[in-house]
Amino acid sequence: MAARGTKTNALGLEDALWESANRLRSSMDAAEYKHVVLGLLFLKYVSDKFEFRQQHLAQMVADESSDYFMPTEDARKAVLEDRDEYTAEGVFWVPAGHRWSDLRKVAKQTDIGQRIDAAMEAIEKENPSLKGVLPKNYARRELTAATLGGLIDTFSRDDLAAAEHSGLDVLGRVYEYFLAQFASNEGKNAGEFYTPRSVVSLLADMLRPYNGRVFDPCCGSGGMFVQAEHFVETHGGNRNDISVFGQESNPTTWRLAKMNLAIRGIEANLGAEWADSFHDDQHPDLRADFIMANPPFNISTWGGERLADDPRWVYGTPPPGNANYAWLQTMLAHLSPTGTMGVVLANGSLTVNSSGQGEIRQRMVDADVVECIVAMPSQLFYGVQIPVSLWLCTKDKSGKKTKDGQMRRPRFGEVLFIDARDMGYMENRTHRNLSPEDTARIADTYNAWRGDPDLPPYEDVPGFCASVTKEQVAGAGFALSPGRYVGTEEAEDDGEPVEEKIARLSDEIRTGLALREGLRDQVLAVVELLESEVADG
Repeated sequence: MAARGTKTNALGLEDALWESANRLRSSMDAAEYKHVVLGLLFLKYVSDKFEFRQQHLAQMVADESSDYFMPTEDARKAVLEDRDEYTAEGVFWVPAGHRWSDLRKVAKQTDIGQRIDAAMEAIEKENPSLKGVLPKNYARRELTAATLGGLIDTFSRDDLAAAEHSGLDVLGRVYEYFLAQFASNEGKNAGEFYTPRSVVSLLADMLRPYNGRVFDPCCGSGGMFVQAEHFVETHGGNRNDISVFGQESNPTTWRLAKMNLAIRGIEANLGAEWADSFHDDQHPDLRADFIMANPPFNISTWGGERLADDPRWVYGTPPPGNANYAWLQTMLAHLSPTGTMGVVLANGSLTVNSSGQGEIRQRMVDADVVECIVAMPSQLFYGVQIPVSLWLCTKDKSGKKTKDGQMRRPRFGEVLFIDARDMGYMENRTHRNLSPEDTARIADTYNAWRGDPDLPPYEDVPGFCASVTKEQVAGAGFALSPGRYVGTEEAEDDGEPVEEKIARLSDEIRTGLALREGLRDQVLAVVELLESEVADG
């Protein structure tokens, strides 16, 4: 998950915590253990944030120079127990007896599972936004007191506590790191809750969600929102510059997302409950400025037969056997008139013609909503080997200045193709990652093509990128595979005239063939000699 190079201290801590937590897993399945560990991390986060706020209040009510100063012990205690002093600062209220420090004191007792469940219940009861979110099954038989006590000890380490005092965001990073590790362990099911960070980072750098409404209709554990918020803050903005909307149909994944965003301090509307974006749209009136999504690939059980006349199918009714074009059109329906969306889809979506999908793609190209296609490297996703591409779409290719001040050039009738299949590096034997340099090259190419005046002017690069007209796409049968358009990389000119190079290479080939013939004769002579000796006894 991390970029190449020397590991930071933070990553060293995350690695150490993961190794300690994973040793305690025993035979429990990673998919189950994930919720055990991440639930405890969240409990520690809300508890620590509560206690940090309480300690700060205690200092202020005892400080005569502070506006919070209280002259009596009763008055000071009243401030410390005033719920509004916490919730106004975005801090969850954690009732006494259910805080991390309370659990740490009894971590070795046999009823620790029941105590953790009680703490989760109490925190949900006191904080309506967490209702139905936290895991509450720590008292089951397979979770021994040794495992739970060991996890509490692991997350109570002095080095983690010291890092927290430097910034509570460290627990957000630990949470995200653990999500990636569980995705690696789970294999084929990982895509349901985790999109690799390098892919999310690439989408954010291409779309540049500086401010506005950000939407993901299949948000998994919320990684798109975390990266969008990170993009805003690293570019001098404020997390309040964006409004986050999401939806997720898997109840356990929806809960992961709620915890992931809460631990990051990101306010998000993920709907009243988990729900299917196709059949139970939680945001029917939303028109988003940015959509970032990694929907399930090629799903055939999405219930399309019940939505044959849905108004979202502007470009054609998607087949019940594959939801790819249903996802694209659902997102386009939620896109604002000047918004941009970036979607990860299986490569088959670029060329498939069966079941009317080719006609849908043609209408999308004719309507000029397809802006850019990026062919991605293989092995980026945990447990999924099929090649994928990024679709970037917009309803507005004019040169108007965006509301956040970004410059654009008119791009009517143009599509940008980027072939990034050879980019990235193998992080381990099975997983590929994109380096920051890879991400920057792809994102800068796209934004230069869109007309960013702060970037060098866009130019086609053979083998990597090409700006193509709608007519050229039509001439290729509306296939959208970048390899059809970018051509091959130009060979470096070594200064040798073509005629001389052909003559030289021809001589080298003839010499090589003659040498091989000579070696063949020598080998056959040795074989015949051996056969003769064997025959003579």
